[in-house]
Amino acid sequence: MTVSVRVVQAIVGVACLALCTTGCSTTVAGTASPAPNSIPANADVFAGLNACQVLEQLTAGQGFEPGENISRRNECDVTKPGASTYGLALDPVQGLREFAEFSDDEVETSVNGRAALQALMPLGGCAIVIEVGEHARAMVQVSLSSNDDQQACVDAQAFAEKLEPLLPKVR
Repeated sequence: MTVSVRVVQAIVGVACLALCTTGCSTTVAGTASPAPNSIPANADVFAGLNACQVLEQLTAGQGFEPGENISRRNECDVTKPGASTYGLALDPVQGLREFAEFSDDEVETSVNGRAALQALMPLGGCAIVIEVGEHARAMVQVSLSSNDDQQACVDAQAFAEKLEPLLPKVR
């Protein structure tokens, strides 16, 4: 083998190694982190985000029980016995418009600069729906055992503000 062939093989090897290592990241498995900024059209903007994992991460150390998936969709609830229930639904199909169609008392608001809607829930508590795309949303729900819906809305807003940085940025 000639020296020039070995040099070419070494350069190709270094280039392959560089390409392989640029795909690596330092995120910890099971920890929610912001999604990429560009999501292909018709893709699930929440791919890789598990509602229970995100909810448990955001309520860790606050006395909540482990998350419980409440449907076959990406929805989860956590309960603090005798105090409150927090819910999170990551919906890649329906946006704010669809929520407004089924709510009678929604109020426009924002969460860390993102468009959002707030509404009281029919069975008590408060929901805040955060826009993630024209046809995608994240909904947080807070129900308090005290049945204080106004406080539930305050708590839902605070929770939505903690959640928002973890949501994908879709344009």
